[in-house]
Amino acid sequence: MRVLPEALERTPALKGHGFSHAAGGPDTDPALAAEGMQVVQNAFPRGLKPHAHFPAAMARLKSCPDTIGDWNRVFPQAVKPCPFKAVWPAALLGLGLLAGCKPVGPNYNRPGYEAPPVYKEAGASTVQVPLAPPPNPAGGGWHSATPSDGMLKGKWWEIYQDPQLNQLEERIATNNQGLRQALETYLAAQDQVKAARSALYPTLSAGPSISRNTISANGPSFSAGKPTEYTDLLVCGQASWEPDFWGRIRRTVEAARENAQASAADMANVDLSLHAEMAADYFALRGMDAEIKLLKETVADLERQLDLTERRLKGGVGTEVDVAQARTQLETVRTQLVDVGVARAQYEHAVGTIANYRLPEFSIPFSPLDLALPKIPVGVPSQLLERRPDIAAAERRTAAANEQIGIAVSAFYPTISLTGQGGFESLHAGTWIQGPSALWSLGAQATELLFDAGQRHALTDEARHAYEAQAAGYRNAVFQAFNDVEDQLSGLRILEQESGVEQKAVESAQHSFEISNQRYNGGVTSYLEVLTAEATLIQNQRTAIDLQTRQFVDSVGLVRSLGGGWDVSQLPK
Repeated sequence: MRVLPEALERTPALKGHGFSHAAGGPDTDPALAAEGMQVVQNAFPRGLKPHAHFPAAMARLKSCPDTIGDWNRVFPQAVKPCPFKAVWPAALLGLGLLAGCKPVGPNYNRPGYEAPPVYKEAGASTVQVPLAPPPNPAGGGWHSATPSDGMLKGKWWEIYQDPQLNQLEERIATNNQGLRQALETYLAAQDQVKAARSALYPTLSAGPSISRNTISANGPSFSAGKPTEYTDLLVCGQASWEPDFWGRIRRTVEAARENAQASAADMANVDLSLHAEMAADYFALRGMDAEIKLLKETVADLERQLDLTERRLKGGVGTEVDVAQARTQLETVRTQLVDVGVARAQYEHAVGTIANYRLPEFSIPFSPLDLALPKIPVGVPSQLLERRPDIAAAERRTAAANEQIGIAVSAFYPTISLTGQGGFESLHAGTWIQGPSALWSLGAQATELLFDAGQRHALTDEARHAYEAQAAGYRNAVFQAFNDVEDQLSGLRILEQESGVEQKAVESAQHSFEISNQRYNGGVTSYLEVLTAEATLIQNQRTAIDLQTRQFVDSVGLVRSLGGGWDVSQLPK
């Protein structure tokens, strides 16, 4: 602030707090200067020295109406705000220090895990295993594989080449409420990042104040001849900033960002699980349709056999026992047909719910499972760490837990804050927004906690233990992921072997049934032999259909365990 030279020379405190001579200012009257000096001295409580208690004087100048009026009268145009000469160097210095300060606390390193070179159970013909790399070319080597090399991408369910499945899967992204919930959770986490980042910047506020005041006639501010009532007009802006010297805010921002990435991975995991569940339920439903087709054909065959036994009875070559046995077998298979219908309806409801259809209006046409099982590329085990969204979520939460250690450590360092305010204050509206009515102040504060009974040490230890817990959770997620993949691989391998054996059993049962039927028609055996052979055939045929359905379900499970078409490159930055 610039003041009259007389007041400046006679008041060292003014020099030391941002006051300077107004270059080219008006000529000064010694009497005016003396009166101005008296105004300044009146601002100090008795016994206080101006050079040591200048802030108290300024506070009194602001609160005392007669002093404000004297100040505006004595220094009408010579008082001008000049804060920026002192502010800019300090601000630049603060920004420079802030840019050069490394956040306290440990830097993050992802917990180590050495993936196996190959999968143990990758022996099924429907599993595509990468070939061993050829020798390095002359003058160089092969590039390292990326998480997506040779793997499923995007809409992985299209490898089954089922248009109806594709249509159902497409509805998940736009209609499923579970995925919508995960999306909103992720968006909320993104907003937390923005909220945390805002702490890196100053906060600004401004507003006017108009008050009517009465001074006590018995108070220390009362002066004879001065009015005891006055109107105080004030418009003022404030700014405050906490420089992030120790990295607490930056660590908080990073923790929020990493938690948002974990939330994005959670959303990807929900998406993968929904698509996989849709495909598994759909193939299970089509497996039920295949069983229904078999049982309907069996019912038709048993109806013909019942008719045959009844005609043989009328012809005198059959018995009542043959007719009763034929009827019993027919009703038994009809019961099995009804039971399969119950399971089919439940799978249809599950598919409709995932696709968010109105169930009373939703149905899936009868469609027995007759597809060829596709080959599933599994890649190398090391790719699994980059392709499973649940692993990525656990790793990102581990990184966020590491940031919490730095946040806890920053509490051992001083809290530094910068504040400033400026505006206009006057007793009269006509002189409110004028240079002499201007006011401003700048301040800095540093606070260090000296004693907290070990609280900061306890919180730091808590953060370290929380990090170790998250790191253990990450490693466990990796172990479980490899276990999941090996389970699905072994399931496909064993089911393929079992299916081959079962197909031979079906062929043998079919041949046995045909021989028994010929023997019965030739009159050399009882109908009981035919019923036994047919029951064995039906059981083996249903088992073969069940094995085929389980192969498709396990194929979907393998895709899910490998991460579908997702990889960490899809995480937000």
